Amino acid sequence: MSYVAVEGVIGVGKTTLARMLQPELGGQLMLEVFEENPFLSSFYTDRARYAFQTQIFFLLSRYRQQQSLRMAARPLVSDYIFAKDALFARLNLSGDELAMYERVHEALAEQVETPDLIVFLRADTDVLMRRIALRDRPYERNMERDYIDSLRRAYDAFFAAYSDAPVLTLDANRLDFVANDDDRAEAISRILAALGRAPRQEALPGFNGVTTIEAETADTPPEIPPPPDLANGERRLRDFQAFHRWLDEAKDFDQDPFFNFILLQEEIGELARLLSIKWGAKRGYGDPPQLQDVGAEMADVLAYLLKMANYLGVDLEAAYLEKMRINQHRKW
Repeated sequence: MSYVAVEGVIGVGKTTLARMLQPELGGQLMLEVFEENPFLSSFYTDRARYAFQTQIFFLLSRYRQQQSLRMAARPLVSDYIFAKDALFARLNLSGDELAMYERVHEALAEQVETPDLIVFLRADTDVLMRRIALRDRPYERNMERDYIDSLRRAYDAFFAAYSDAPVLTLDANRLDFVANDDDRAEAISRILAALGRAPRQEALPGFNGVTTIEAETADTPPEIPPPPDLANGERRLRDFQAFHRWLDEAKDFDQDPFFNFILLQEEIGELARLLSIKWGAKRGYGDPPQLQDVGAEMADVLAYLLKMANYLGVDLEAAYLEKMRINQHRKW
C-alpha cells in the first residue's frame, strides 16, 4: 500500500493535486494544517522578528501530525513531507536559533515515516507569484517575490540531491491540472505509473502483433519473480521499435546503423554532461540541471537504442528479457 506526498513551493498547487489524487488511489488524505499557526501572519510582515517562533510551531505541529501516520490507513496522500520543514528553517533562521532548531529537527526526524513516492511540483517564480495572487490569502498578500524565488531555488536544489525516496518531478508551468482536464489526467496518469499502477494502454496504432514470452520458472529461486507478462493490450518495447520504424520512413531519417551509432554516442555524451553538472551541484558547484532535461536526454538515448535494434534486426524486448533471465541465475 502506498504513501504519496506532494511537494513544492507555496502556491504551486500541492493541496489541489493531493485532493485530486486521493480518490484515484482510494485512500486517506492528510493535509498540512498551517492556518492554526498564530505567528504566520506576523511572519510574512516581519520575517526576521517572527521566524523562530513560526518555525518551531510548524516543526512541532508537523511532527505531531506525522506521528498519526503510523495508525493511518493506506493508501495515503499528503500535501507535504516532514523534511521540507528544515528547508524553510535554513532560509529563515541563522546562528544559535538555527543550531537549536536543527538539533530538535534531527531528533524528531528519526521517528518520521518516509513516503513511498514524492511528487515534486516545480514552477518558475513568476508562475508562483501569479498563483499566490489569484488565491488571495490575506496573510500572503505581503509576500515578497525575492522570498518566493529563494524558496524555489532551495526546493530545486533540495530535490536534485534528495535520495531518501523516489521523486517524480512534474512541470507545473505547463500542467494546469486545476483548469485543464487533459493536464489533470496526464498528471494523475504519471503518478500512477510511478507507483506501478498505470492504466492499461492501447498499443500504438497499427502495431498489435505481440506475443507473450513464456517465463521459464523451473530453476528460478522463489524470491525472484519470473519476468512479467506484458501482453494483453499493454504497450511493449516492440511497439516502440515499430513506432521508430514508422517514424524513420515518415521523416526520411538516415537509417545507416554506423551513422546512428555515432548519434547514439552523441546523445550519451549530452546525458553525461548533465549528470556531471548534477554531480558538481551536489558538491556545491553551480545549480543542478532540471530533472526534465535529464529525462529528455535519457529519452534520446533510448530512442537511438530502439533505432539501432531495428537496423540490426534485434528484437530488443526479447533480448532484454532473455538477458535478465540469465542475470537472475548468475553468481555476482
